[in-house]
Amino acid sequence: MVAYRPVSVLTLVRGRQAHLDHLVAGLLCQTTQPDELVIAYMQDEPPHLPAALPFAVRLIQVAGEPMPLALARNRAAAAATGEVLAFLDVDCIPDPEFVRRGREATGEFPHGVFLPEVRYLPANSGGWTTADGAEPDYAHLRHESIRHPSKPDLAGCTVAPIDDFGELWGLAFVLTADCWQAAGGMDEGYCGYGAEETDFGRRLEAAGARLFWLGGTVCFHQHHHVHKPPLQHFESIVRNARLFHDRWGTWCMDYWLDDLARRGLIARNEDGLSVLRHPLPAEIAATRQGPDVLFS
Repeated sequence: MVAYRPVSVLTLVRGRQAHLDHLVAGLLCQTTQPDELVIAYMQDEPPHLPAALPFAVRLIQVAGEPMPLALARNRAAAAATGEVLAFLDVDCIPDPEFVRRGREATGEFPHGVFLPEVRYLPANSGGWTTADGAEPDYAHLRHESIRHPSKPDLAGCTVAPIDDFGELWGLAFVLTADCWQAAGGMDEGYCGYGAEETDFGRRLEAAGARLFWLGGTVCFHQHHHVHKPPLQHFESIVRNARLFHDRWGTWCMDYWLDDLARRGLIARNEDGLSVLRHPLPAEIAATRQGPDVLFS
């Protein structure tokens, strides 16, 4: 018999209160409840939560600008008491099997890092709960959501190995606290948008972890506007790309860096990256996508 392993669900918040409300509603529908929810909030006031929840809640304020995503995840993990850490982006609504499948998979593969399927939702001002607002409308979520075209269909899958740690995706991943600690957590040198998750994948791989797709559960990503490319994060992308190159001797975020180069904003080669000019406000505004664009 597999020993019970307490599960901490961890999320980061800046704004997005309605999205957090849906995430919590999804946790309330779990077939096996998490033992706690840890929220690292990167804003002045803590987010609103229901008065009574069937699991413990820990709130940790993390200051910093631009958003200190790596630091916030580290602070959340340090505060968590669970043997299993289930990281869930605040935009995600977990289906009822998320916690159960995470607990099962980490019990079978303690050195594993597990990525559930993420499906993307269109904009919906009315929200995604049932008519009485009591819980997520999972039939509606399944009908309206689509899988990212670069990700596999996990229907019928329990777990499947992934060879490339570059697949690590911060929207939803599950691992043991021991596995997190063996990798040393995330590198807090990264600040703002980009590279910290790819760097963490390298750290996990170096620590001997294994990466898997996790079947039997789906997380539904709530819509927010995206920029293609994310020019509003130009400074962070450049800084974090350089840091990653210093750490590992290779580039990451090639898709975005190539786009920045085509726009005449940067030049790069195997040895370095130079900023040629900064994007203009009008250029940044032009990259904002409409409500029909679900992912970048």
